[in-house]
Amino acid sequence: MQLIAPDILAEARGMTGAMAGTITVLGFALWLFGWRWHRFWVVAGITLAAGLIGLNAGRTTGGTQVMAIGILVAVSAGLLALELAKVLAFVAGGCGAWLAVQWVLPQAQELWAVFFCGGLFGLLLYRLWTMLLTSLMGVLLAGHAGTLLIEQFWGINAGDWVTQNVAALNGVVVGFVVLGVLIQAVSTRDPEQATELDKEDEESTEDEPPPHVPTKTAKPASGWKLLNSRKPT
Repeated sequence: MQLIAPDILAEARGMTGAMAGTITVLGFALWLFGWRWHRFWVVAGITLAAGLIGLNAGRTTGGTQVMAIGILVAVSAGLLALELAKVLAFVAGGCGAWLAVQWVLPQAQELWAVFFCGGLFGLLLYRLWTMLLTSLMGVLLAGHAGTLLIEQFWGINAGDWVTQNVAALNGVVVGFVVLGVLIQAVSTRDPEQATELDKEDEESTEDEPPPHVPTKTAKPASGWKLLNSRKPT
């Protein structure tokens, strides 16, 4: 299994340096801010995928309003993106559990229960799956685009170099994926935990006694002032 695929590199070999650099920056942002910007990534991804599906469907049916169909499908999916993301997480978790159990136990019965259990785990671990998916996609985008940039600037054959270093590149990709998940988990905290911490800070500041302000004591009057203050008789 080649995570950095030579076939993809061969198809994208004619890409300009500016486009490859843009994709590299986009992959780095997806790898670093996957969970923090997960609403943006989910809405953008579902909208783009629905638009492409709508354009393809309109083209295959031979309709004249192909662009209108694609735009309507994209807008509809974008408005329902956050709700669809949870549904897709449930379906993906259920299908993954179904296939895993069927592969390990081919004679297993009542696989619908396995599907629902996997779907529930998909919803409970939605944050982890989002971090893992965004980190993997970011590493793959940045890896392929970065390899094309290296080929353009250093003049090496990227396809042959990737083929000769499959194991090393797979290990680097897996390592960066795990590192991306850890960075996303550390750099972002749960909103509920954040609100609890803020409430605890407010309560601690309310319980603290007010700071002691030292009062100024009147200095005793000097003897010269006392003599001057006496009235002459």
